[in-house]
Amino acid sequence: MGFILRWLFAFVLLAITYNPTSLNYARWANDNWETSLPLIVLAGLLLLVIYVVFMTAVFRGIGRLGVVLILAVFAALIWVLVTYGWLSLDNPSAMTWVALIALSVVLAVGMYWGILWRRISGQIEADDESGL
Repeated sequence: MGFILRWLFAFVLLAITYNPTSLNYARWANDNWETSLPLIVLAGLLLLVIYVVFMTAVFRGIGRLGVVLILAVFAALIWVLVTYGWLSLDNPSAMTWVALIALSVVLAVGMYWGILWRRISGQIEADDESGL
């Protein structure tokens, strides 16, 4: 259940930022730049803070290589789906949703990796930087 909640949160974060519908931060900010600049800046900074927290956890959890490997698996999966006609590259809206799902899985795996590693290995990671 923990992984699903992390994935759902990551997916909602990415979808709020951008998605193929008109209900997203990017489109709202672009359409209302002149009338709502303070709100746009505030919302953008809040999104940035959340992304920084997520990305810090992801890079500490799985690192850049892990991100690349997970994205490579999704790229191969998409290749298979397109090759066998289950997904069409002619539909940019569908491809955007697929990209959002792939990126949200990367974020969720990165956030969940420490918990998963402790369950698999039985080891506890200590990351004490206090200098005691």
